[in-house]
Amino acid sequence: MPLIPEEPQIHESAQGPRATPASGRTAPTPRPVPGPRPAAPSRPGGRPGPLRPTPPAQRSPRDAAAAPKPGPKPGPKAPAAAAATPQIQLIPASAQGALDAAEEAVDLLLDSGRAPGDVLVITTGEQHPWAAHELSFGEDSYWGQHDAGDDVFYADAAVADRAAERPVVVVAVNGGTEAAAASALSLAHSKAGSLLIVCGDPKRINSVLGAGV
Repeated sequence: MPLIPEEPQIHESAQGPRATPASGRTAPTPRPVPGPRPAAPSRPGGRPGPLRPTPPAQRSPRDAAAAPKPGPKPGPKAPAAAAATPQIQLIPASAQGALDAAEEAVDLLLDSGRAPGDVLVITTGEQHPWAAHELSFGEDSYWGQHDAGDDVFYADAAVADRAAERPVVVVAVNGGTEAAAASALSLAHSKAGSLLIVCGDPKRINSVLGAGV
């Protein structure tokens, strides 16, 4: 009796109709295939079609309203704002040479790139020659140049409180009483944005600065 060859097993991953069993044998019951199958890989030489992204799930207006809205991302915490304190630079000079020292300081500032309108010069004793000259044309002309803010401005300590704040203030302690010097330094400290230059006797200046300027 001839032997009937064994029927080849068909795996679940194979697709298409099963082979017809030999006559006289009962075909096995086909097993259900679980879930959808992935697409068969493209054959060599075939031209695969473009991949389409999966569309996002549609939400109803009610779901969109109920969904929490993303808030702003917390950034790094900024340090507590500290009071702006200008840097103080002391240039030793006698009362007679304080004005010249202040002039040299102004020249160095301008040479380093500072704009003339950034600088305010305050004198505690005799007025600066520029201030005396401009005041001879009247206070309106004098303060008009201050308001223009395009040049170095020189002011006596008695009227310097009217001057606006500037990034750099230079004080020439060229005379006056201790009270006048202390008042001028305190005023200059409050009007200096980033730098305060004081020209005068170091002992006298340090005693005033140490008093809380």
